[in-house]
Amino acid sequence: MIASYLTYYVIKPEGRTNYGELIDPRAHPMPALGATTLDGKPSELDSFRGKWIMLQVAGGDCGDACRKRLHDMRQLRLAQGKDMDRIERVWLVTDGQPLETVLMREYDGTRMLRVSADAVGRWLPVEQGGRPEDHIYMIDPLGNLMMRFPRDADPNKIKKDLSKLLKASRIG
Repeated sequence: MIASYLTYYVIKPEGRTNYGELIDPRAHPMPALGATTLDGKPSELDSFRGKWIMLQVAGGDCGDACRKRLHDMRQLRLAQGKDMDRIERVWLVTDGQPLETVLMREYDGTRMLRVSADAVGRWLPVEQGGRPEDHIYMIDPLGNLMMRFPRDADPNKIKKDLSKLLKASRIG
């Protein structure tokens, strides 16, 4: 009895079961980013409302970390099986640099939107000393930014979070 009292009141067990960090959507409402498709047509993240959005941010050069996140996002979506159609993958390209054709074909199905790096930086929360390019973000079907995964996130742990979100959600 003493051990349980000590554990509950002193050590305080943590009830958190999610890997990603939950974000208060009221603190980070989705702004109009002035996004465009790669061919210059206006587009916004609102056009994906009704689906869960896995979001990553990177420049057009897309180094190794960027490619790993694109790969992880593709595999995580596929791992959801029958629920994979409930998820959209979005890459916010923060510069005007042309993308490699091979990269675009390899990650076909990923929505690629050009946005201002400043607009993204003002919107997306980051870890202390981090950058938006370090994370994968989740946006719920209502358009609320709600989760951020850590830098160099473990895809297996993200998969568990995604499965829980899709199971608990009746929307999207």
